[in-house]
Amino acid sequence: MNYYAAPMEGLTDRVWRQAHQKWFGPAGNADRYYAPFLSPPENRVLIKKKMAELAPAANPGAPVIPQLLAKDGELAAWMIGELRGLGYTEVNLNLGCPAGTVTAKGKGSGMLRDPVKLDAFLAAVFANAEGPISVKTRLGVEKPEEFAAILDIYNRYPICELTIHPRVMRQLYRGQADRAAFAAALPGCRMPVCYNGDVTTAADLHTLEAQYPQLSGIMVGRGIIADPALFREARGGAPAAREELRGYLDDLYHGYSELFGSAGCAVSRMKGHWFYLIHKFEGAEKLEKQLKKLREPWEYEVVVNQIFTLPLVEND
Repeated sequence: MNYYAAPMEGLTDRVWRQAHQKWFGPAGNADRYYAPFLSPPENRVLIKKKMAELAPAANPGAPVIPQLLAKDGELAAWMIGELRGLGYTEVNLNLGCPAGTVTAKGKGSGMLRDPVKLDAFLAAVFANAEGPISVKTRLGVEKPEEFAAILDIYNRYPICELTIHPRVMRQLYRGQADRAAFAAALPGCRMPVCYNGDVTTAADLHTLEAQYPQLSGIMVGRGIIADPALFREARGGAPAAREELRGYLDDLYHGYSELFGSAGCAVSRMKGHWFYLIHKFEGAEKLEKQLKKLREPWEYEVVVNQIFTLPLVEND
């Protein structure tokens, strides 16, 4: 089974991809790292700062798959061509992001509101772009029953892989992923299917593999940030050691400081990682509160040193 790292804005950027592979690879590598979405510029002039995330030289190692967030099919196809020019083979279309700022513009899972527009978008993409194109989707906007009509549209196109996150747009990330709805939809999919949603342990991965051996992959987002050794554990390897976690987090902190030109900005980014990862340390509740409030780099470094005096939570 292929294990994929999901695209997560502000978390799974190039600094993270390199730190993750350095400290937890090769056994713990994702088979593919999906980059957080990029929106094609309407004037078709690439923004260097944004494209730096996908510079091939900055992304050695396991394959990186760029993700596009767009609603204009011809514009998306143009951007796919630009990414092909950088050497990327597969490009992923984001039809799943539930954020209000995205869906209000008719993008992400907001595209699922109007099947006619969705069909026209995909028709324009596949008529004007070459090479493998995958799709990441939700089940619908209001209820899972909407997915039958959406899947009928997807099945008309040569989508190389369909990643299904079995929630609807209105849920955001609340409640549980609807695995019953996923199971019901799976037989109707004419393309390879990847599962995404609420995978946080090696046992979760193994359960999905046993239940759906026909899957082409399993995509993990929050779970791999909370436990960066997750894929290694699922492959029979060791859980994250204290020294690995320390080196990994130090590399992230220094990498973000260099990228942003400011340790203060790096602290803000590190808080996002610690939100998930601090639960690997026993009795960290008080320090977690301090971590949320601090602003200065020296405060961050003091609190992190204190966190690393705590014992690690033992895996079940």
